[in-house]
Amino acid sequence: MINSPILSFALWFPIIGGLMVLLCGSLFEKIQSSTLKFVALGISFVSLILSLIPLIFFEPAYSKMQFMEKVVWIKDFGINYFLGVDGISIFFLPLTSLITLIVIISAWDVIKENVPLYLGNFLIMSGLLIGVFCALDGVLFYVFFEATLIPMYFIIGIWGGQNRIYAAVKFFLYTLLGSLLALVALIYLYITTNSFSILEWHKFALDLPVQLYLFAALFLAFAVKIPMWPVHTWLPDAHVEAPTGGSIILAAIMLKLGGYGFLRLTLPILPDASVFLAQAIIVLSLVAISYIALVALVQEDMKKLIAYSSIAHMGFVTLGTFLFSSLGIQGAIFQMISHGFISGAMFFSIGVLYDRMHSRKIDDYGGVCNKMPIFSAFFVFFALANCGLPATSGFVGEFFVILAAVKQDIVIGLFAALTLILGAGYSLLLVKKVFYGEVSNNNVMNLVDVNKRELILLVIFSGFILLLGVKPDLITSVTEASITNLVDHVGRGKAY
Repeated sequence: MINSPILSFALWFPIIGGLMVLLCGSLFEKIQSSTLKFVALGISFVSLILSLIPLIFFEPAYSKMQFMEKVVWIKDFGINYFLGVDGISIFFLPLTSLITLIVIISAWDVIKENVPLYLGNFLIMSGLLIGVFCALDGVLFYVFFEATLIPMYFIIGIWGGQNRIYAAVKFFLYTLLGSLLALVALIYLYITTNSFSILEWHKFALDLPVQLYLFAALFLAFAVKIPMWPVHTWLPDAHVEAPTGGSIILAAIMLKLGGYGFLRLTLPILPDASVFLAQAIIVLSLVAISYIALVALVQEDMKKLIAYSSIAHMGFVTLGTFLFSSLGIQGAIFQMISHGFISGAMFFSIGVLYDRMHSRKIDDYGGVCNKMPIFSAFFVFFALANCGLPATSGFVGEFFVILAAVKQDIVIGLFAALTLILGAGYSLLLVKKVFYGEVSNNNVMNLVDVNKRELILLVIFSGFILLLGVKPDLITSVTEASITNLVDHVGRGKAY
C-alpha cells in the first residue's frame, strides 16, 4: 500500500466529482437537482472510503511519511507533485471527507437555489483541503492552501446572509493577504536549499536571524487562518453570514489549516525561532482563550457566540503546539480533531433552529425544549462537550494541553484551566436562554422536533464526540510516533 496512489485518488476524486456536478447542473438543465444531490452524496461517500484507506493501512509505529507519491511537475524549478502523510496529518483526511458528507446531507431540503453549484463547491473544496494535508512540496502546499479560499468565497457570497458580500470579501482578503508573505518565505527557502521539498527544508539548518524573518512571514499566514487574536475579526462575520454548511466546514476543517501549518512547516523548519518566540505565542494563545471567551459571553447572535467560542478553543491548539512537548502537541492535534466534530455539531444545530425560525438571535428563543425535546437533548450534550465535559472529546484535548502547561509552568496551566470556567459560562448561558423556561413566543410554540435526516446527523456527531472522549487512544496511539519525532527535531535546535 505504501507505493499506491491512494492519496491521489482521495484528493482528486472529490474535485473531479465536484466539477462533474457543476458541469451537469449548468449544461444539462433537464437534470433535476434531486438527481444531482444523490450523485453528490455518492461522490462524497466514495471519497470518505478513499480517505479511510490510508488510515486503515497506516503503520503507527513508523514516524516518517507513508503512502508517498512523487512526480515531476515543473522540472526547471524543481517543483514536484509530492504527496505523503504521517501521524500528524493522517486523521485530517477522513475528517474532511466525513464533514463534507455531513454538509451535503444537511443541505438536502434546505438549499433551493443553484443546488449543483452549492454541492460542487463543497466537493471541490474537500479535495483541495485533503491536498493541503498531503502536500510535501512547498509550491503544491501553497497552491492547495490558497485554492481553498475560492469555493468558500462563493459559498459565503452566494448563499450567505444579508451582508454576505462584505463577509466574503473580508474573508478572502484577510486570508489571502496573510498568505502572501508565506509565499515569499517559501521562495526564500527554495533559493537557499535549491529545493521545494518540505522534507528537505526540515533537514536544512538556518541561522536564527533568518529563521525569525521566515517565522514572521509564516506566522502571519497561519495565525490568520486559525485565527489567532488579534487577526481574528474576519471569522465572526464569515460565520454569521455563511450558510450552515459553510459554517460547518469553515469551523471543522478550514481553521485547522493554520494549526497544521505550524506543525508541518513552522516548527520543523524554524525550530530555533519557534523556541525563541514561544513565550510570545503562548501569551497570545492565553489572550485568545480568555479575552475571546469574555467576548462570547456578551453575544446576542447564536452563530457569533459559537464563532468566538471556536477562536477560544483554537487558542488551546497554539498553546499546546508551542509548549514543545509530546503531550502538548498531542493535545493540540486532538483538540483540532475534536473541535471539528463539536463545532460542526453546534453550527449544524443552530442551522436546524434557523431553518425553522429564520432567526439567530438568542432573545427570539426560549423554552425550545418544550417543543423540541429530542433536539434539545442533543444540543445540551454538544454544549457540555464544548465546555469540556469529561467523557467527551472536548475534555481530552484541553486536558492534555493544560497538563502539559502545568508541567512547564504552573502559572500558564492555571491561567488556561481557569478560562474553562468562561467556556462553561457562555455555553450554559446559551442553553439556559434558548432551551429552558416557558415558551417565549408563538414562533417557538410552532416548532417541530427534528426529522430523520437531522436526527441521523445529530447521532453521527454525538457518536464521534463520545467515542473519542471514551477512547482517545484511537487517535493518540496513531499520532504518537510522528509527534515524538517532531519534538525531538525541535529539541535538536539551539536553546535560545
